[in-house]
Amino acid sequence: MPRTLRRVPGERLPRRGTAARRRAGLRGRAAATLCLLFFSLAAAARAQSTVATPQELREALARAQPGACIRLAPGDYAGGVFAANVRGAPGKPIVLCAEDPQRPPVFRGGATGLHLSGVEHVELHDLSFAECSANGLNIDDGGEASSPAHHVVLRNLKVARIGDRGNEDGIKLSGVTDFRVEACAIDRWGSGGGSGIDLVGCHRGVIEGCTFACGEGAAGGANGVQAKGGSSDVAIRRNRFEHAGARGVNIGGSTGRPYFRPPLAEPPHAEARDITVEGNTFIGCDAPVAFVGVDGAVVRFNTIYVPGKWALRILQETTDPGFVPCRKGEFTDNIVVFHSAHWAEGGVNVGPNTEPASFVFAQNVWYCEDAPARSRPTLPARETDGVYGADPRFLDPEKGDLRLKPGSPARAAGAGALQ
Repeated sequence: MPRTLRRVPGERLPRRGTAARRRAGLRGRAAATLCLLFFSLAAAARAQSTVATPQELREALARAQPGACIRLAPGDYAGGVFAANVRGAPGKPIVLCAEDPQRPPVFRGGATGLHLSGVEHVELHDLSFAECSANGLNIDDGGEASSPAHHVVLRNLKVARIGDRGNEDGIKLSGVTDFRVEACAIDRWGSGGGSGIDLVGCHRGVIEGCTFACGEGAAGGANGVQAKGGSSDVAIRRNRFEHAGARGVNIGGSTGRPYFRPPLAEPPHAEARDITVEGNTFIGCDAPVAFVGVDGAVVRFNTIYVPGKWALRILQETTDPGFVPCRKGEFTDNIVVFHSAHWAEGGVNVGPNTEPASFVFAQNVWYCEDAPARSRPTLPARETDGVYGADPRFLDPEKGDLRLKPGSPARAAGAGALQ
């Protein structure tokens, strides 16, 4: 006979099936946890994919969702890859990167190695581009002037041997906002107007820790970095320019009216505003810095070594109605070391239709390496607290080491002094 529990007064008897129900509940929760883990792992697997051909890459970009990471296997990828509307989300960028950063994939040949249009929250890491006839990498707004590409990060890219003697760029950004270009190496691009990095109508960006080189003797119309087409609020910081064309950094330029971003409305217009060039090292270049149709820009704490003709240029290439004359530039706290045989017009070239008197010069160190007594430049405005004829004492300039020796009289200026 079944045993009968006798109830003691005040005591609660256990309910039948309580332990069984508890065990069943635990099993249910465990099953739910396993299901959640399974689906999480499956989602992670879908978010991360590896591709090995241009077609696989196109397909992966077409289906990429916020948070996706597309890894490229080592090897060559035929240039000409195009993708539009690749859109991540805040905190969930779509990342395109090398599977093995020690063996980066190479977009080789074609007109443009990789062209991304209308993208948002996208990052590219550890990729290479070589031997393209037009641009190595092109990112733009797809022609939608009111809808820029935005939140783009380019990190540790290598770009080499792009174009020939025309207007061909290593990296071209058009209509891009909120961007960063970090630790990239750009080596040789079109000498007939091309740029290592060309910014057209770009805003709120940083180019930092990159190297630009065209080879000694490179000139033509090449620029290391160019920011034009209404570009604004861009910092070009702690980069190295070695014989990077005629103009190391071209602040401003000449842009067709339809290509300004945002589109031109009421004047005054300018090719560029609020551009900062700081903490960079320049070796060679006809002019390490050119202000071209600028309405306010700052060049400070840079080290300039043996430019080809000038330390800087002040120019106006766009003279249409409504455009301001090049004005309100600042050139301060720089070290400029030059040779008298490669020093034209006292170191500053001023073109017509500009306002050179609106420029500010202050606290620069000027040194003519072969004739210290000829170190004072010819400036279009009076300089405040300039230093002339004092050897900055670089560690090993012949080998490109432009750090300063202890006790240098130029220690408060130049790239190493940027805080």
